[in-house]
Amino acid sequence: MTTFVDRVVLHLQAGDGGHGCVSIHREKFKPFGGPDGGNGGHGGSVTLVVDPQVHTLLDFRYHPHVKADNGKGGAGSKRDGANGRDLVLKVPNGTVVQTPDGEVLADMVGAGTSFEVARGGRGGRGNASLANARRKAPGFAELGEPGDQLDVVLELKSVADVGLVGFPSAGKSSLIAVISAAKPKIADYPFTTLVPNLGVVRVDNHTFTVADVPGLIPGAATGKGLGLQFLRHIERCAVLVHVIDTATLEPGRDPVADIDALEAELAQYGGLADRPRLVALNKVDVPDGRDLADIVRPDLEARGLQVFEVSAATREGLKELMFAMAELVEQARAAAPPIEATRVVIRPRAVDDAGFTVETEADGSFTVRGAQAERWVRQTNFDNDEAVGYLADRLARLGVEDKLAKAGANPGDLVRIGEREFDWQPTLFAGVDFVPGNRGTDVRLEEKSSRASAAERLAARKARRVRSADEVGADSTDDEHDDLDDDLDD
Repeated sequence: MTTFVDRVVLHLQAGDGGHGCVSIHREKFKPFGGPDGGNGGHGGSVTLVVDPQVHTLLDFRYHPHVKADNGKGGAGSKRDGANGRDLVLKVPNGTVVQTPDGEVLADMVGAGTSFEVARGGRGGRGNASLANARRKAPGFAELGEPGDQLDVVLELKSVADVGLVGFPSAGKSSLIAVISAAKPKIADYPFTTLVPNLGVVRVDNHTFTVADVPGLIPGAATGKGLGLQFLRHIERCAVLVHVIDTATLEPGRDPVADIDALEAELAQYGGLADRPRLVALNKVDVPDGRDLADIVRPDLEARGLQVFEVSAATREGLKELMFAMAELVEQARAAAPPIEATRVVIRPRAVDDAGFTVETEADGSFTVRGAQAERWVRQTNFDNDEAVGYLADRLARLGVEDKLAKAGANPGDLVRIGEREFDWQPTLFAGVDFVPGNRGTDVRLEEKSSRASAAERLAARKARRVRSADEVGADSTDDEHDDLDDDLDD
């Protein structure tokens, strides 16, 4: 049973962001010290990285469900939650990341190449971060944003310089075992090779890799036999070598017919017409095989093909074949464009791009689409009226209300943003422009405090002093009247 896996489906779940915290600083003699709720941590992301030590996707077959850590929630005293740990998955060189529909997301070639396939959710802001000059003590916080959740297909395409092409039992595995240190399974029955085998070949100062892939049969390009698995692994090969069995006993088989069948399948698969070809007439150590090779060699050379008579058993002709492969590989490398470092592409948003669109549905409702608006909705706690008012203010400042009005929306119409539905109530309507209101203002600040202000306390203190002076003067007058009465009595 083979342990090589070159196609898997992964179910990915990035970490969710932590919720922001609603907290008010309190201490003795300072019951309302202001908001101090911390922010939530960001969720962990899922990243694929090419590792030269990984050669198969076997681990993902038995563990297809992958989930990153969630971010932690914020806490009081402005303590931010911890970020979720990012999850790094190691994949073989040549891995192609696709959607289930076949859309290519990334072609990962080269050690260290990375691709963030699922992004973690943002952490929600606490009420300390939401405070401003108008909203000094928010009674709400943002919720953490959910992380990306998606399915991707990982498909491995071997990265080799030379691909050995041929029918089953043509001697490809024996050939790669002789010219390199690879140890493929070798037997005398068709489809011995069920998985690709890679070998490193050194010729003088030249080093290149050779891929031995499953055998090809007519109809392989349409999925017959192991054809698609075979053809997938030669897409990246710079040189193709037709390994032809000259000692086959199957009726209707001869080297010319085999090459025509192989070329027909390659043409039907597509994308391989520009690759240089070599022909290796194998098994010439058998007398009938050598005779047949001598007969068909002129016809193949007349087609412009380089033909080599080889034997994997006696190693005859292998040196010349290896030098020819090395020469073509060097030519392909010289013609290839130089490898450049990955460039950071910045795509600024257009000046007239509002970042969202308003679409009118057939049932008369309206749908607002935009990454920013949808993220705000996901981060809003709809059980908190103040948070809902804050969302309405943000959407109004973004221009959503203005675009809804231009699209023909009336108060009370159904509006969808993300997974939420609203009965639209504009900030102002009556034929005037919509002006964002202060529906998110903390109502607690609008209530008059029972504590006297500093000016009131100063006035009260002065009033008490005046009353004390008057009382002293009144007491002095009473004493004078008492002394006068005593004199009269005498």
